[in-house]
Amino acid sequence: MGGCFSLEEHRLQSKTAETGGPDGLRKCKSDSKATASVLAPPKDVEDLQTEGYGNVNIFTYNELRAATKNFRPDQILGEGGFGVVYKGVIDENVRVGFPSTQVAVKELNPEGFQGDKEWLAEVNYLGQLSHPNLVELIGYCCEGSHRLLVYEYMACGSLEKHLFRRVCLNMPWSTRMKIALGAARGLEYLHGAERSIIYRDFKTSNILLDADYNAKLSDFGLARTGPSGDQTHVSTRVMGTYGYAAPEYVMTGHLTARSDVYGFGVVLLEMIIGRRAVDKSRPSREHNLVEWARPLLVHNRKLFRIIDPRMEGQYSTKAAIEVAGLAYRCLSQNPKGRPTMNQVVETFEAVQNMPECQDILLQNCMTGAVTLYEVAKDPTESGEPEKTKQEQAAAAPKTVTVVPAPVNGKPVPQSRRTRPGNGRSKSEPSLECKLYIPSPDSDGQQPGLEALSSPSGDGSMKDPPDEDLYKI
Repeated sequence: MGGCFSLEEHRLQSKTAETGGPDGLRKCKSDSKATASVLAPPKDVEDLQTEGYGNVNIFTYNELRAATKNFRPDQILGEGGFGVVYKGVIDENVRVGFPSTQVAVKELNPEGFQGDKEWLAEVNYLGQLSHPNLVELIGYCCEGSHRLLVYEYMACGSLEKHLFRRVCLNMPWSTRMKIALGAARGLEYLHGAERSIIYRDFKTSNILLDADYNAKLSDFGLARTGPSGDQTHVSTRVMGTYGYAAPEYVMTGHLTARSDVYGFGVVLLEMIIGRRAVDKSRPSREHNLVEWARPLLVHNRKLFRIIDPRMEGQYSTKAAIEVAGLAYRCLSQNPKGRPTMNQVVETFEAVQNMPECQDILLQNCMTGAVTLYEVAKDPTESGEPEKTKQEQAAAAPKTVTVVPAPVNGKPVPQSRRTRPGNGRSKSEPSLECKLYIPSPDSDGQQPGLEALSSPSGDGSMKDPPDEDLYKI
């Protein structure tokens, strides 16, 4: 990870891999600043059955059945109103000459909430768009009544899973900022097309992470082409997710690129504070995260009281204020008061290059502690009596210190600090910071989480699959 985001962050190659697609769309695989030209007219199901897009494969149902081991239950990655998502492998045994590729296969439930219209939108957009921060559509199947989509496999799942699952490793500030920048670049690319593409469903469950925690936008079922010519907006039926939709869109149905900026602001706020956009388990005035937290973002003393305490000591004061101010502007009630996604990306890149961020990241790398957190339950919800002080102390987060390997035969100096302070330190690192990136051999599983969520000898069960993963 580089700068404020990581010291070894992926630097996009300066050499662009742009090629003219079969439909005249410019493809971008390495240059995050590239823009898409006008999309070809959308195809219908009949067209897609015989002729799709040149870079997208058309699979038979039997091929995808083989790729997912006959849609075996233990291959399920997630499920929801759209249907089920399976992990699979497409190789020589599935299609002759196909290089072995891990995939995620989404099978649409014909009786679910979404149907052909959303499935077609995904194929028509992702079949033509290509960018490092958009999930890749490898292929699809529309044989008979079957509707399936085949995506690249994202080893680390959704951002929602990492921010909000009950037992989790601490996601450091640098990782969150890297993800925010990647997602912002994805939106910037969509908005920068000759006729902008409005994503319309920006939320944590639609941001997927690869093995290196690079963010990619998924789920284009609600995407719409933006206004053209003298138009200021497009009018459409209000759709999306409560808590993320821009207020003017909810009230009028008028959709613009600034509607996406608002959704980005909500997600950024969730990443800063570590709370869901809507949480009815909180006190009534804190149910809606934006209504409660936005006014506090521009009051520095209050800001540092609400930042996710799991990120103690991992950010500079200057960087936190800058990112909080950006979230505040993105969440403006007035669409014209929000920045463009191009301005959002520029702000993140400026924060990334702050010397303070580089210094803190270097200091954090000197420690090797991992802290496991369990989200506290409200005693009133479970009906359990409040814990005694002794029980609370026993249930406190456990910190395990790992001594770093010697460098050039010399031991790496260790921080003398043994526990995080009560305030928000400007530069002192916390021992509760450890970037977790699985090795390529780990199949995307996080050590620690696997042990906590897998069945054990005492009969404990695995966590249920994430409902929003690859949701359409």
